[in-house]
Amino acid sequence: MACRSATRSGDRFGTGAFLKLTLPCVLALHLIPSCSQTERVSADLSVSYDVVIYGGTSAAVAAAVQAKRMGKTVIIVCPDKHLGGLTAGGLGWTDSGRKEAIGGVSREFYRRVKTHYDRPEAWTYQEPSEYSRYRPEDDAMWVFEPHVAEQVFEGFITEYNVPVHRGEWLNRTGGVKKDRARIVSIRMLSGKIYRGRMFIDAAYEGDLMAAAGVSYHVGREANSVYGETLNGVQTRNATKHQFDKPVDPYRKPGEPNSGLLPRIHAGSPGEEGEGDERIQAYNFRMCLTKAPANRVRFPKPDNYDAMQYELLARYLDQGWRALFVKFDPAPNRKTDTNNHGAFSTDNIGMNYAYPDASYRLRRRIIKEHEDYQKGLMWFLAYDPRVPADVREKMSQWGLARDEFTDNDNWPHQIYVREARRMVSDFVMTELHLRRIKPTPKPVGMGSYNMDSHNVQRYVDAEGHARNEGDIQVNPGGPYPISYEAIVPKASQCTNLLVPVCLSSSHIAYGSIRMEPVFMVLGQSAATAAALAIDGSTNVQDVEYSLLRARLLADGQVLSLQ
Repeated sequence: MACRSATRSGDRFGTGAFLKLTLPCVLALHLIPSCSQTERVSADLSVSYDVVIYGGTSAAVAAAVQAKRMGKTVIIVCPDKHLGGLTAGGLGWTDSGRKEAIGGVSREFYRRVKTHYDRPEAWTYQEPSEYSRYRPEDDAMWVFEPHVAEQVFEGFITEYNVPVHRGEWLNRTGGVKKDRARIVSIRMLSGKIYRGRMFIDAAYEGDLMAAAGVSYHVGREANSVYGETLNGVQTRNATKHQFDKPVDPYRKPGEPNSGLLPRIHAGSPGEEGEGDERIQAYNFRMCLTKAPANRVRFPKPDNYDAMQYELLARYLDQGWRALFVKFDPAPNRKTDTNNHGAFSTDNIGMNYAYPDASYRLRRRIIKEHEDYQKGLMWFLAYDPRVPADVREKMSQWGLARDEFTDNDNWPHQIYVREARRMVSDFVMTELHLRRIKPTPKPVGMGSYNMDSHNVQRYVDAEGHARNEGDIQVNPGGPYPISYEAIVPKASQCTNLLVPVCLSSSHIAYGSIRMEPVFMVLGQSAATAAALAIDGSTNVQDVEYSLLRARLLADGQVLSLQ
């Protein structure tokens, strides 16, 4: 199997990348460092901790809490301004499968959310009795507003007195200092140096993992690599979020020589079941509302081009109207709005370069996604090309004024559904999720569908637009996730744990990648880090019986009947 070394990076778009980025380098400074930012190295900036966590995701907060509870010094170092990743970035409609599989700090998070909504003053735009997902007798609440999630994460940080250094970007070129297979310190673009006994890469992209020389994979493996059935190119199985009516893909209908409409790939999608370097689509999980006092009109991007959405317009002309299916209701008359249908908020095919991209290129990719999705909402709500009944309904919606208030009410976190995935001595695959193969040393559980969003859009043999890559298959119930999947090969790094970009195939990651699971694995990673410190051992050599006992004592769920 081909996997990437840590040196593969930079501004290249990657094989077959579907990107034509001419947008200016403009984005909020809390998302990406300035193009002109230079490295400043100073020994005076060096600090040392038992556990250094890179990334500001939900997994990072869970890991920090657990490290503190185990008596270790810990710091979160992250590029982010806001903690919590997607959980605080718009993904309030929790994807989890069976809630019984969620324990420990992860479940505690959702219990704290419930405690917030038990307060009458939490309900600004509706009564709690009007919201079906609020049940006073439940121990936890699984749907919430973004700012509430962020408040809960910040509450953890305050309660456990966790230092958080925000706006710190890893120097990915020579910024990881190692002594043989151990990380000694990591250096930021600011010049700050963080020394630690153990390190946890809790970011969505896996930059620390890659910079430390750990093997990883980007894209879809062929089914033959791990004996899977749902990996690689998927045209026959891609029946969800698919065009269910014939839609002409050409600029001049019926005339292939006129060229393809925007956002359709030229050429064949590839051989069924074969691997490629493509990844599933990203989007932003918008928080929308119809409450007039809290509604902000959809903004129109400066570079708005209605032709970018012509394929959708033709689909609407065919009578498709399932636009509002994933306007999932959140408290206070808000939504977590996700992708739904053949042409929606997923920006299919425009993210292939993102995992290995430089910070500069990632900025451009994120900006392109933002412009695409803002343009899509403006198109549906206001563009005369759209049928009047659609415009009338969509224009009743808008961004929530009281969310993401420092980012023009737009989510501060793009949904990185997958990026790099570590390749360790053990790889979680479809066969482990289906329990066809045993999973050694469980440290948490997943139970959601094996869920890959669409990967590309192409023209089929009948001359119609089609999507490829969407898979939604239940693994058959909850399944364990191995400790061996969150530790690198011992020859590559002995004091690093990777709970987010863990060792997994593409299709297995489609289930594991849920936010509650990231928190579970973050806690387990910190537990192992603390035990490795106590035992003066490598993370690969932590005694599993001790790890298991501590996880169970701390409320983690490692098996279900």
